Amino acid sequence: MNDGTELRTTGRPVGAGEVRIARAVLSVSDKTGIIEFARGLAELGIEIVSTGGTARTLEEGGVRIRAISDFTGFPEIMDGRVKTLHPKLYAGLLAVRADAAHLQAAEEHEVEFVDLVCVNLYPFERTAAQRGASEADVIENIDIGGPTMIRAAAKNFAFAAPVVSPESYDAVLAELRESDGLLSLQTRESLAAEAFAYTARYDTAITRWFQEKREDFPPLFVRAYEKELDLPYGENPHQRAAYYSQVGARVHVLSMISQLGGKELSFNNLLDLDSARQLLDEFHVPASVIVKHNNPCGTAVGAGIQEAYERAFACDPMSAFGGVVCLNRPVDAELARALLKQFIEVLFAPDYTDEALELLAEKENMRILRDQERRTVGQLEPAMRQVIGGMLIQDRDLEDAGETQVVTKRRPTEAERQELAFAWKVCKHVRSNAIVLTKDLATVGVGAGQMSRVDSVRLALEKARSDLHGAVMASDAFFPFPDGPNMAIDAGITAIIQPGGSVRDPDVVEAADAAGIAMIFTSRRHFKH
Repeated sequence: MNDGTELRTTGRPVGAGEVRIARAVLSVSDKTGIIEFARGLAELGIEIVSTGGTARTLEEGGVRIRAISDFTGFPEIMDGRVKTLHPKLYAGLLAVRADAAHLQAAEEHEVEFVDLVCVNLYPFERTAAQRGASEADVIENIDIGGPTMIRAAAKNFAFAAPVVSPESYDAVLAELRESDGLLSLQTRESLAAEAFAYTARYDTAITRWFQEKREDFPPLFVRAYEKELDLPYGENPHQRAAYYSQVGARVHVLSMISQLGGKELSFNNLLDLDSARQLLDEFHVPASVIVKHNNPCGTAVGAGIQEAYERAFACDPMSAFGGVVCLNRPVDAELARALLKQFIEVLFAPDYTDEALELLAEKENMRILRDQERRTVGQLEPAMRQVIGGMLIQDRDLEDAGETQVVTKRRPTEAERQELAFAWKVCKHVRSNAIVLTKDLATVGVGAGQMSRVDSVRLALEKARSDLHGAVMASDAFFPFPDGPNMAIDAGITAIIQPGGSVRDPDVVEAADAAGIAMIFTSRRHFKH
């Protein structure tokens, strides 16, 4: 086995598995663990070449280093913007050491090989996300030399190794110690894959920053995602699954969420949790949302959180069985006892008393989540929907209503207006065709996902377990015929909110007037497919 010194003096080509780590370049922004890593490399007899602030940190830590300017023969200039961008460094990284011509060129130009680079990049993402960060500060944190070094070593992983994560330091050192200074080809290839993913994420963040300054729907829509956790399975047990969060998003469905008990979260749990949280965010008063199969089967507000939960559960107890329950107020012992009466897959709340947690621990399988996220989703963050080989991008549906218009002879009472506003908020989060019946600020019947709007009305009426006299109805899109409204009117509803816009609107309004109910047009629909 040839060591690095012999390789540099004989010029004999070697195979990809024969490279001993003899020289490393260390240049990091995040200096976590870098002194310990450098000491470990030095103890193995590996020469340390370093730059700028990293060199100072290592020297202060007692690590002997060689300055990059000594290695390249060129000084660091322009406030450090130019320090590694030099052909001697990149020739040392990119030389194919199995190629005699490359070795001859290296000898002629006095190129010294670099076997390992440890580089992480300027904190562009963190800087761009800071409130009040100037454009100049953000641009100054676009790293040029760092990505170039990483990519050069990653491309030439047959003879070099890129290390981009402090989490990799211990494993790299352990292998070097066990193998007398060698890193296996398999390890180098794995590090190369991680390195290219790292620079891809970095470039994505920069691209996104520039795009968001210029246009909402750019020609190339670029996003990056990082894995948060592996899931036990997908929608069905035979499908593998994992959860990824979007890099750069202010919040995601599990951000600042801690699991206090129960089984691991599943794919379907996260889908339902996402739907429930979005609906829960519509309310500031005590509110409860129960979701099953991605649709709210119960939503209510109340004077207190227990009242809100009990009224939400009363909407459709059968569908609530095994659902996701989301609350926007802490859970105390009394509410915990009420929750224990039901089978709940996921319980989500901002906090729990100690006694409540002790009680809830009886349900070993119930996933108990505590929400400590106080940030909100960015207003400009688009909604994305994957399709075969592509992605559909749209604005998020943030509107409650457009220019509302009372279109019937009878105007809604103030109580009916509040009820209609509540029903409209819920309707926005129900799969189309969506019909929501509410009474006393609680859902009493929900019809979702039907191909026919009149079938959704029929389903909502069938689901209703309480007297509907005095209830109201919301529809996510216009009624094409009076049949749906007439069914609800016969059941006792007194007001309807819907977008309007059908060529048969006059017929629908005439049916409402004939029954003496109130109807509001919103001018906006809320399809959710």
